[in-house]
Amino acid sequence: MLRYIAEQGIKSGCIFITRNGKSMSRTNIWREMKNLCEQANVNPDKVFPHNLCHLFARTFYGIEKDIAKLADILGHSSINTTRIYIITTGNEHRQRMESMRLIV
Repeated sequence: MLRYIAEQGIKSGCIFITRNGKSMSRTNIWREMKNLCEQANVNPDKVFPHNLCHLFARTFYGIEKDIAKLADILGHSSINTTRIYIITTGNEHRQRMESMRLIV
């Protein structure tokens, strides 16, 4: 992302813009995501712009392990809201415990 910003000469403001130079709206992003789904043979009913927030949150938390910082970045007033973004499934817990040899 930083390389893209440098290459585009972006100093401030929006990073992603439309052909008209306006900031991309949720609708623009939604439409582009649905188009990419069709090209990739992915069910578009399973893909939403908000999924990107969850992906960012899980990735950030996986690296930083700082839920308070993540809550600030996402603009959440409550860490409990942020927990929804990083919650793991029972299957993920089981796989992790198996890799630690805590269960067989």
